[in-house]
Amino acid sequence: MYPITIPGRVITLRELRPDDAADALAIVGDDRVTQWLSFDSRDQAATVAMVEGAVRRAQLDPRTEYYLAVADTSDRMIGFARLGLTGHQAAKLGYAIGADHWGHGYATDAARTIIDYGFRELNLHRITAAIGPDNASSIGVAKRLGMQYEGRLRDHVFTNGGWRDSQLYSILASEWSATAD
Repeated sequence: MYPITIPGRVITLRELRPDDAADALAIVGDDRVTQWLSFDSRDQAATVAMVEGAVRRAQLDPRTEYYLAVADTSDRMIGFARLGLTGHQAAKLGYAIGADHWGHGYATDAARTIIDYGFRELNLHRITAAIGPDNASSIGVAKRLGMQYEGRLRDHVFTNGGWRDSQLYSILASEWSATAD
């Protein structure tokens, strides 16, 4: 399915577009944001390549990734949410919101919206999120959405000059349907 737009409660998830590169750079080029992600801050060229790659992959058939812009009411990209399909009815969740937009519930709404899409439209069985152990805000999002802690992945990602553990959270379709609003 391409293109898709998924309305959330306070944000909208939509396909990334080439003209999102400047807004994307404000997110993935900001050390305040990338300290929590699985990659280092990116420069303009790397950000343009990231956006162009996401646009290309969105048009693959079958689609293996839903890398969507988190857009505010003016349709400006303020973050991203991603489901990477990883196997039989499974996906990895990722999300980030620009630091200037933290504290407004956008990450929770973006994660809720893409998880709901994954279970209801993509017929997923399981969604996981690997979160840095010091990222209390993201752990809070996972818990608010009913994700369960599964364990620690040691030296899971190499970022910011060193190896970092991740805490693995997951939710199953049956748990989501029992708790979704």
